[in-house]
Formats: sequence, structure tokens, C-alpha cells
Amino acid sequence: VVLRPASGSRQQDAPGAADGLALASDPGGTLNFLAMVENLQGDSGRGYYLEMLIGTPPQALNILVDTGSSNFAVAGVPDPDVTSYFDPELSSTYRSEGIEVTVKYSQGSWTGVLGTDVITMPKGLYGSYTINIATILESENFFLPGVKWHGILGLAYDALAKPSSSVETFFDSLVRQAKIPNIFSLQMCGAGLPVSGSGTNGGSLVLGGIEPSLYTGDIWYTPIKEEWYYQVEILKLEVGGQNLELDCREYNADKAIVDSGTTLLRLPEKVFSAVVQAIARTSLIQEFSSGFWTGSQLACWDRTEKPWSLFPKLSIYLRDENSSRSFRISILPQLYIQPILVIGDNLQCYRFGISSSTNALVIGATVMEGFYVIFDRARRRVGFAVSPCAEVDGSPVSEIEGPFTTADVASNCVSSVSFHEPVLWIASYALMSLCGIILLVLIVLLLIPPRCQHRYTDNDVVNDESSLVRHRWK
Repeated sequence: VVLRPASGSRQQDAPGAADGLALASDPGGTLNFLAMVENLQGDSGRGYYLEMLIGTPPQALNILVDTGSSNFAVAGVPDPDVTSYFDPELSSTYRSEGIEVTVKYSQGSWTGVLGTDVITMPKGLYGSYTINIATILESENFFLPGVKWHGILGLAYDALAKPSSSVETFFDSLVRQAKIPNIFSLQMCGAGLPVSGSGTNGGSLVLGGIEPSLYTGDIWYTPIKEEWYYQVEILKLEVGGQNLELDCREYNADKAIVDSGTTLLRLPEKVFSAVVQAIARTSLIQEFSSGFWTGSQLACWDRTEKPWSLFPKLSIYLRDENSSRSFRISILPQLYIQPILVIGDNLQCYRFGISSSTNALVIGATVMEGFYVIFDRARRRVGFAVSPCAEVDGSPVSEIEGPFTTADVASNCVSSVSFHEPVLWIASYALMSLCGIILLVLIVLLLIPPRCQHRYTDNDVVNDESSLVRHRWK
């Protein structure tokens, strides 16, 4: 194995029998799921995107599918890293709300203006729909070199919408106007392929239900713990079949979410450290460089070699809808040891598809590429089924097994105290106000003339000898 600097591998930091809403395809109606198959392009390194027509006359843009945010936004001015942008002045149906909005992500941010316009999806629902849309006027580290999308489609709940939850989300607008079921499903087909290749991989975003051809076996469902992100409850992790033996609350600190807009599987720092140690211990590679695990180096093998046999399987246990049971989703190394770069004629370089996180466990594209994921908002649950496109060299690289008992884990692995972003904003404003009042009082005291200040004597001091106030005065 040869280690190389990881330049160019930048990360973009959303029994269970199939009893879900598996609607039949309807070629003549609004819900033609077969028309939505293969409506995505992209890869895990730069995201999966959907073509959309915006405005009148229509302007065609590629829109990143992101289950970890809630705003629909498109480039509204030229940008060095985008090939197309939406010009509101060219659309007769655009209406500006005149409201500025800023959204920050784990990587990057943008500021824009809210408005409304009509959209259609060539490989989506029939018809046109009026949607809230933010035109991005300024951004930082949001549009990156090489990305082939020009905007973002936030599919999470309105609790995350900016500037407030009163902004109706894209999918809520579709549910209301098209009268489709409150459910969508997502398949991303990039298993074993270069994460930032010259071509694009396929994928499917099915709006309004489930397409049976996109999965095999049963769908296993886990409850959505809270409706902001798609927050789920993780019970334990196994590496090579060995339990990490951590307190289950460590896996959910401070939340565990399913997020298609995150490239990697991100783990809380303590969990990440335990996973790396377990992989290093069970892999067949001795003295592997720490730079590979932290993302600063790539590991390169001869192109005739396949390094995946050197690494163990990784399993994530999720609580079943029946809380006394669980199921596990497993990914083989073909999903987390990811090809990224070819050097010369002989070397294929790979990156580690797992990273540490300070505030969440994020089931990102590294895991999602192994599964057909159902976001059943109507029944407040997320479903996982094995994806037929999750194969490398003709062999499946993902598995789902269950049920298992939950007798060996706590009845609740999610902290009962959950601070949503709006609550955090209120708390921060309150603290800022308090600090401002204290600062004002201090300024007033400093401006009081010395002759007005009282000089304390022993007669002024309280008699309690244990008083901290007394000793401070002295």
C-alpha cells in the first residue's frame, strides 16, 4: 500500500416486512414512479442532483438533493463554480418576497432573497407547481470546483427552513398542490465507483411513494425521533461482527440523522475513534498510517489489486418500529474504502469514507449508496431496503438483517433534551441581552465620580465571618 496526500478529496460537509406505502406505478397519472427511475445523476463526492425547469419561459438547472436541510435555493447570479444560474428578471412568473435569507451548512453558506416561481420536473411529477425559491446572491464554499449542480433542494422538515418555519418547503408544497402522499424515497447508485469521476452515476428520487423495482427483500423501518432533520435512534455499531460496547447514547450525541447532502458516514468523536481502532485491529494491514483515517492521505494499491478484502464489514443497529426489536444495516468495505484517484498506469488511490463529527452521527452517502431509503413522513419513519445497484463486481455490498432483541440496550438512547436551532437562537439572544445589560451597568459604575463612591469601613462589613462578601471588601 502506498500513501499519498489526499489533495482533491475535499468533503462536502439526511420482522420489518414491506408494509410501507408501495404504490403502483401509474403511467397515465401524476404519480408515474417509473418515469422517476434514473432521474438523478452525480456521485457521492459531489452529490446527486435532479434536473429542474424553473420560471417562464423555463430555465433548466441541476439541483442537489439534500435531506439534511429545508430550503430550495438556486444560484441567482454568475459564479465561477457554476455553469448556469437562474435569472429572475427573465421569468414572467417570478415574484420576489423581498426577504433576505442566509443558510449555513457544515461546509459552506449562502445568502439570497426569497421569492416564488413555477417549477416543472422533466423526470418527476407531471404538471407545474408554485414553489418558494431563494435566489443565491452571495456564497462561501458552497459551490465548489467541479460540481455539476446549480442549486439545492432541501427535503427535511420546515423546522429547519430559513428564515423561519413559516416558509413552506418544496416537498410540503408538492404534497399540498399535487395531492401526493407525504412520502418520498431515494436511491443513489455509486457503490464502488470513483467518488469524483469524470462521468456521473445514476440514482432515483421518487416523489409520492415507493418504486418496487428499486429494492429487493423487505423494507425495515425505524421511527423518526423528531421532525426537523430525519433524526433516528441508533442502538449500537459493530465492526467485523464485534460490538464496540459503547453506551448507546454515544451514538446519538447529540443527534443521529439520515442526510443525503453529507458525503461521508460521520461519527461522534468517541465513536469514530472506537471504529478506527476496531477497523485497524481487524484489518489485514499492519501499521497503517493515521493520515488515511483522518482524511489527509489516500491509500494507493496496484490497479490489479482490490483492497476491500483487507477490511471488515460495518454494521449499524437501528430501533425497529416495535421498540423491543432492532435491525441492522451493514456496509461492506466497497462502500467505505472509496476509489478517488488514478495515478499513472498502475496505482488506484482510495479514501476513507468515514470521518469524525462534533455534533452528530450522520448517515451520509457512504451508507446511503447501499440502500433504497424511504422517507415516510406520513407515518413518521425512515425505511431501508437493499438496493440492487449496490453491487461491485456482481456481488452485493450492503445487507439488512433482523429482527434482534433490544434487551441489551437502554429503552431510550436519545437524550430527552433536544435543542432545535430556533431554541438555540432564542437562548443566544437572551444571553446577549443579559451581557449587554451587565456591560451597561459596569460602564455606568465606571463613570460615577470618585467623590460619590462610598468608602467602606469595618463598620460597614457584615458580621458573618464566613461571608465571601466580607472578605472581598477587605
